[in-house]
Amino acid sequence: MSGTHADALISRQMRSLETLLEERGVVVGAALDEALDAFLAGSTPLNGARVVARAWTDPEFKERLLADGTSAVAELGYAAGGVQPQRLRVVENTAHTHNVIVCTLCSCYPVRLLGPSPSWYKSEAYRSRVVREPRAVLAEFGFGVPLDTEITVWDSSAETRYMVLPRRPAATESLPERALTDLITRNALIGTAPL
Repeated sequence: MSGTHADALISRQMRSLETLLEERGVVVGAALDEALDAFLAGSTPLNGARVVARAWTDPEFKERLLADGTSAVAELGYAAGGVQPQRLRVVENTAHTHNVIVCTLCSCYPVRLLGPSPSWYKSEAYRSRVVREPRAVLAEFGFGVPLDTEITVWDSSAETRYMVLPRRPAATESLPERALTDLITRNALIGTAPL
C-alpha cells in the first residue's frame, strides 16, 4: 500500500472512531478539536531545543536527561508523550557515534518536544531506508557523516519515544542558553542534521 493510500485509510479510520465516540456521547467533537488544538499549540521544536540548550549548559541536568529523559523534561514543564504518557529516551551524539530516530511501524514521535512530525518522517521511504542505509539517507539530507563515525538508528514505539542530543558546536561556551536554543533545529533533534 502506498503512503498516500495508507494515510487516507488511517484518516478514514480515525474519522470513523471519532464519529462512534461522538454518537455514544464519550466525546463532543468541539471538545476534541479544542483539546487537539491546545496540545498542538504547545508542541514545537523550540521545546526540544530548550531541553538541549539546558543540557549543554547544565551538566547535572544533562546527566539526568540521559538517565531518565521523561523525568528530566518534566523538570522543564514538558511531558514526553501526548494523550497518554510515553517514556522518553534521549540519545547523545558523540565524536564517534551519531544517532538518528525513526518509527518503522507508523510515525511515533515526541510531538510535544519536536512539534508535528514532518511529512518525510512519516513516509514509508524514510521509515524503511534509514534502518537499512542510514548513511545514504543522511547524505540525502545534506549531512555527510564521517565514515569513522558509527550511526545508531533508534526505532520509536507506542511506549518509547526518542530524541537526539546533538553535539554542542565548538566556540559556543560563552553563549547563553537562549542563544544556544536558536542554533538547534528539529532535524538535529531527529538526527538528520548536525544542528
